[in-house]
Amino acid sequence: MIAIIDYGVGNLFSLQSSLRMIGEETVVTADPQALGAADRLILPGVGAFGDAREKLASAGLDGVICAQAAAGKPLLGICLGMQLLFERSFEFGEHEGLGLIPGDVVDMTPLIGPGLKVPHIGWNALDVKSPAHPLLRDVREGDCVYFVHSFCATRCDESVIATAEYGAPLTAAVARGNVLGCQFHPEKSGEVGLRILRAFCVWGR
Repeated sequence: MIAIIDYGVGNLFSLQSSLRMIGEETVVTADPQALGAADRLILPGVGAFGDAREKLASAGLDGVICAQAAAGKPLLGICLGMQLLFERSFEFGEHEGLGLIPGDVVDMTPLIGPGLKVPHIGWNALDVKSPAHPLLRDVREGDCVYFVHSFCATRCDESVIATAEYGAPLTAAVARGNVLGCQFHPEKSGEVGLRILRAFCVWGR
């Protein structure tokens, strides 16, 4: 069973539909017992970091997520869900993240230089840094995935397993033990995205 964490932020049902397409049993839930019973967790997210972090805390889900990750359960953050895995975000102030992966989330504008639109919306090729990582086992260099974001993860080189070029090499996927993240939306990335979701779902089985 794959549990998609429901905290009022995220494209939950398109993600659930993608998982069903690859034959995975899923539940969308905020119930700590259901999260504890699941084989693995997915933390989705769209919108502002501070608001999402507050919603996790008010629902008591931040502690549940950290405890499950500490117990070794596979956890995948998607888009804002990936950003929440880091230590801090500087989106409209400074906000504390879940601290599961070392690094900061910052405005990409100064990094990419002039002439490129922010938010970064669209398809970009992946530059796979760790082709042997189980999450990327079925991804080929140059495969394209779909991004929608204005902020990006930095100070996290040891955890980066893929980047995407958008004026600069931006963090696209990260891994630290059983904690994984995709800045892009695998559920909106066609066959490539489905392969990534499938790899997450079978990893360690």
